[in-house]
Amino acid sequence: MISDRVYNVLFLCTANSSRSILAESILGTEGKGRFKAYSAGSQPRGEVNPLALKELQTLGYPATGFRSKSWDEFAKPQAPAMDFIFTVCDAAHGSACPVWIGHPMTAHWGVEDPAAVEGSEVEKGRAFAQAARFLKNRIMAFLSLPLFSIDKLALEQHLRQIGAMEGTTAKPAGAG
Repeated sequence: MISDRVYNVLFLCTANSSRSILAESILGTEGKGRFKAYSAGSQPRGEVNPLALKELQTLGYPATGFRSKSWDEFAKPQAPAMDFIFTVCDAAHGSACPVWIGHPMTAHWGVEDPAAVEGSEVEKGRAFAQAARFLKNRIMAFLSLPLFSIDKLALEQHLRQIGAMEGTTAKPAGAG
């Protein structure tokens, strides 16, 4: 049995200019209509990093129509209710988040900030390619979950395991 339900997913990062934009585009495509992807930031930069858009184009994902915006847009009563919220940077993971309508499932899928890489254009491009690969791997693992037939506790465990996949920036419990 396959559900016809469309799940709303919000990717959060501090600036909403790179990682969360990459994830929004990748899930928007790979979710094949079963997921509606959004992104936002706790302190939006106000513009999308051009290297993120270039990487999306390179990978064949949509690279237009994105904007850097505040997560406050998704905490308003008229905002779409989210089913899942994933933080993709460590700063957003520790931030005091708004109270989300509908109590969506959340997980931390931290990936290093490719925009923080300094060096040549090739090195910067490599950082964006790596971030996109790590995010796509997480998204594909997420898409393989039987969302309509799995209990909440098991789903939460799977979401945490996805966040611990290759490329995580999360520190193991007790590390420090």
